[in-house]
Amino acid sequence: MQTHSARAEAALIKNLDVALTVPPRLHEAMLYASLGGGKRMRPLLVYAAGELGNPRASATGTLADAEHENMLDTAAAAIEMMHAYSLVHDDLPCMDDDDLRRGRPTVHKAFDEATALLVGDALQTRAFEILAKAPGDGEMRLALIAGLASAAGSRGMAGGQAIDLDSVGAKLDLAGLQNMHQMKTGALLTCAVQMGGIVANLSPAEMRALTSFASALGLAFQIVDDVLDATADSQTLGKTAGKDAANDKPTYVTLMGLDYAQRQAQEMHQQALASIDSFGLRADALRGLAAFVVNRRK
Repeated sequence: MQTHSARAEAALIKNLDVALTVPPRLHEAMLYASLGGGKRMRPLLVYAAGELGNPRASATGTLADAEHENMLDTAAAAIEMMHAYSLVHDDLPCMDDDDLRRGRPTVHKAFDEATALLVGDALQTRAFEILAKAPGDGEMRLALIAGLASAAGSRGMAGGQAIDLDSVGAKLDLAGLQNMHQMKTGALLTCAVQMGGIVANLSPAEMRALTSFASALGLAFQIVDDVLDATADSQTLGKTAGKDAANDKPTYVTLMGLDYAQRQAQEMHQQALASIDSFGLRADALRGLAAFVVNRRK
């Protein structure tokens, strides 16, 4: 995790090279949003899934090792930019209205609201730009771009966020809550795994197994988030604790209780692991990340 987190950080810096870039304040804020710590879970999933297969064969032969690694770096940077944009916008006063992210002032507090809005816009478009210019054949680039666009859009992350905002003070049933989480959090986590699988040239059956793994893992991730929001303090989390309950938001803890939520996270963990049995030892990195997700404390 340390090695590949550092690799993801280097890929972000490379693809957000903003030295002397105009306008300087906007680009400074983009770096602030992207490089301010975090678990780098989505890039780590890209790299772990990318280890599962062989580079894509093209008309000119097999994708060279260096090109394969460069494509993984680009995919990792792109999905982390998309994630960073979502956090910047999520923290805005018109959304979750939070002052703390990753133990630091949120972007609209460190800069201003207008800059924060533009940071999100610029990070999202930069993600697609670097994918469009990435090495590899056009089919691969198109698959990566289409997957990321779908995961981030109205049927994925943005749609899940809309459901979340509409649910403040409302009563969601368990199925509705699960659907919201699969869109808001799960879609981008699933996309990360699929992007790695695309670069690894996995078969359709292998991609289905990866998608099942990621779907269960994404739900486990959000359940653990709900548990931590209810049980940890702000200093540990690096963001404001207890906001879900304070804002009367439906969560697994508020809907089903803490014990149920903790059991459900473990059940999703086991489902995720079962989905990748067929990969054998090649999937050990994915198994390690799944264990980290379920057992994390912040």
